[in-house]
Amino acid sequence: MAPVPTPAAQPDDAPEAYVGLDATRAERLARERGWSTIRALPPGTIITMEYLTGRLNFEVAGETVTRCWQG
Repeated sequence: MAPVPTPAAQPDDAPEAYVGLDATRAERLARERGWSTIRALPPGTIITMEYLTGRLNFEVAGETVTRCWQG
């Protein structure tokens, strides 16, 4: 039987800390803090609900992060 893979590590970070930041600055900061995938979305975008470890989602309006969540 094959071993169970170890999930990728997820940074110990507070998503709410990105709200209010410029989207470019927020993405740079997230990468520095260890997030492997950053997804920037306009408000109201329809997305799938799968959870991806190591991904940080930004809702961006007018170049500013208005909402942020993991997965």
